[in-house]
Amino acid sequence: MALLSVQNLRAYYRTEVYGISRIVRAVDGVSLELQRNEIYGLAGESSCGKTTLIKVISGTIKPPLRVEEGKVHYQFGSFEIDMLHISPEDLRRNVRWKEISYIMQGSMSVLNPVRRVITTFYDIVTTHQGYTDRKAFLGQVRAHISKLGLPPDVLNLYPHQLSGGMRQRVAIALATIFQPSLIIADEPTTALDVVVQRGVLQMLKEIQAESNNTVLLVTHDLAVHANVADRVAIMYAGRIVEEAPTSLIFNAPRHPYTQHLIRSLPMIGDRSSRASLPGAPPNLANPPGGCRFHPRCPHVMDICRVEVPEMMTLPGNQRVACHLLAEGRR
Repeated sequence: MALLSVQNLRAYYRTEVYGISRIVRAVDGVSLELQRNEIYGLAGESSCGKTTLIKVISGTIKPPLRVEEGKVHYQFGSFEIDMLHISPEDLRRNVRWKEISYIMQGSMSVLNPVRRVITTFYDIVTTHQGYTDRKAFLGQVRAHISKLGLPPDVLNLYPHQLSGGMRQRVAIALATIFQPSLIIADEPTTALDVVVQRGVLQMLKEIQAESNNTVLLVTHDLAVHANVADRVAIMYAGRIVEEAPTSLIFNAPRHPYTQHLIRSLPMIGDRSSRASLPGAPPNLANPPGGCRFHPRCPHVMDICRVEVPEMMTLPGNQRVACHLLAEGRR
C-alpha cells in the first residue's frame, strides 16, 4: 500500500473583496501516489500549484485556501490518517515532525535569527517528544548532527554566522531529527551555488537511503530531479500532465509541455538556440477550458479546447494526460 494517496484533489483560494468574489483554482483535479522508500520529484514553472499541493498534503491549510473535493490518505504502518479530517491536536501530537516533516524554501524561514541553533532544536524536540532531561536531549541532537556530517560547534552559533549551505544542512537536520516517514523538501537548493547544491542533495539522498523513508522533492530545476528522483511528475496550471520514472521522463517524454521542458535544458557542446513556448501560463482565476496547455500547444486540436484530457497509463508506469495519445497521433 502506498504511503500517500491523493485522489482528485481540488484546492482553491476563495476571496471576497468589496463584494467581488474571486476563485483561484490552484490545484484542480490532482491524483498521485507516493510509495515507501522513494524520492518523488514534482516539477513545474512558478505558480503552477506546487506549493498549494504541499500545503494540503502537509496539513497546513489556512484561509483563503479551501479544499473543495478529494482525498489525502496516509498509511503509516501501524496507523492511517485522513489528512483532510484529522484534528489539529492529533496532527500536532502524532503526525507533524514525527511522520511528516517539511524542509521549507529558504533556511532562514526555519531558523530564528536571534536564537542559537541549539535553541531551535530544543524547541522542536521538547514540543514533539517532551524531553525534560537536558543531557538526554543534547546527546540525541549531537549524535544526529554528527551522523549528518555537521560539526558540533554549529549548535552554539546564530543563523547569520552560518553560510547558506550550512544553514540548509541545519534545516535538513531539524526536519529529520525524528526520522519521519515523509520528508517534504520545497526548493531545498534555492540560492545555493552548484557545488553546495550537490552537497545538500547528497545529504538528502544519504538520509533517505539510511532511513528508507519517502522524500517529496519539489523544485523547478529539472537537473536536480535527473540526479536525485526515482519518479517525476510534471505540473502545469494546477494539474499533473505527466508522471513517469525519471529515465522515461528525460528520454521519452510524451506530453508536449514535458517535451518542451526537456528540450529547453542546456546540453554540453550544443550551441544551438532553444525555442521558447509562445504565450504565458494561464491565470488560474480564469483558466482556459479543456486542456489548460492548449493555448500554447503546437499540436492543439479542437477537442483540446473543450474537453479535459483523461490521465492515461502507458507501459513503464508512465501516466500522461493528452488528447494526442487518445487520438493515436503520438
